[in-house]
Formats: sequence, C-alpha cells, structure tokens
Amino acid sequence: MTSPSARQLSVGAVLDVVSFEVEAGKVREFATATHAADAVHTDGQAAADAGFASIPATPTHVVVAGHHRNQQQFVHALGLAIERVVVGSVEWRYSRPPVVGDRLTGTRRVAGDTTKAGKRGGVMRLVTLETHWVDDAGDTVVTQREVLIERGS
Repeated sequence: MTSPSARQLSVGAVLDVVSFEVEAGKVREFATATHAADAVHTDGQAAADAGFASIPATPTHVVVAGHHRNQQQFVHALGLAIERVVVGSVEWRYSRPPVVGDRLTGTRRVAGDTTKAGKRGGVMRLVTLETHWVDDAGDTVVTQREVLIERGS
C-alpha cells in the first residue's frame, strides 16, 4: 500500500489543467463508438432543428482529455501504484451540452483521499477527483467526478 508520505497532493490541490477543442470529427467518432442514435450528434441540420447552436457532443465526450493529460505524472503526483488502480465510478453534471467549436479547459482537483477496509481483507485507497470544464467565457459546462480505487497489495 502507498505510504502516507507518498501522497504529495492534499484535498483541494490542482492535479492538472488541460484544454481541448470540441471537434466535429471526434464528436462523430464518439457517436459511432457509443451507438448514439440521436442525429443531433452527427447532423448539423438536426442539431439546429433541436435548438443547438452547433452539433452537441455525446454525453461522455470530455474523456478525450485523457489524450492531452500526462497520465504517469498524475499517478505519480498522487502516489498511486498504477498496477493496483481501477476506476470505481465516473459521473458528469452538465450546465449545458458542449458543442462543436467549444474550447474546454478542465481543472482537475483532488476532492477526496480516504482508505477503507476491503471486503476480502487489506486496505483500499479511494481517491476522488473532480474536473470543472469551462468554456472560453469561463462558464462551467461540465463537472466530472471520478473515483479511483487503489487495491491493497
């Protein structure tokens, strides 16, 4: 198990900041990959008819930020043993749908860092991360919350 001294970031600390543009091609790829049936994600006219200023991204689109993050750096900063980490949960809360043309900037912070006894013995570490995704105007578009679980050794 990771020692308390290996935990370099406290609750509230910024883990990373990344930006990306919501691109039509990526939205189309996600819509195809997730079998999104609503044409608003692939057809500009359908999006306009539904009242969107542009094609809206699929609900989990902000996961593309993983391609812009240094995954090894954040794992190291948290003092996690990556070979023992699983994603426990992810949830998204939307202020509005991200749309093609948005540039989103996400600030990911440590929202919690606890331990609990595992059902099969040992201790698990639960690290909760929260990312606030804002547009160029600084308005929150999406808040993403994820729980990483580091299983005991």
